[in-house]
Amino acid sequence: MDPLNKPTEQSDLPKISSPATRALTAAGYFRLQQFTKVTEADLLKLHGVGPKGIRILKEALKERGLSFAQK
Repeated sequence: MDPLNKPTEQSDLPKISSPATRALTAAGYFRLQQFTKVTEADLLKLHGVGPKGIRILKEALKERGLSFAQK
């Protein structure tokens, strides 16, 4: 990622694979809270995000009492 385009906020994404992290940050996802406005299916469309990444994100959301958006 270009240093000039880094988000000003600290990322709180859980530890997931590098391809998934790159795909999510390239799509503008830096905060766990953002996933409450998107469905699992939407994220699976991103190249690099697979079922394991979705499971890790789902668990992290659940720990905070949150979940992905519903269809």
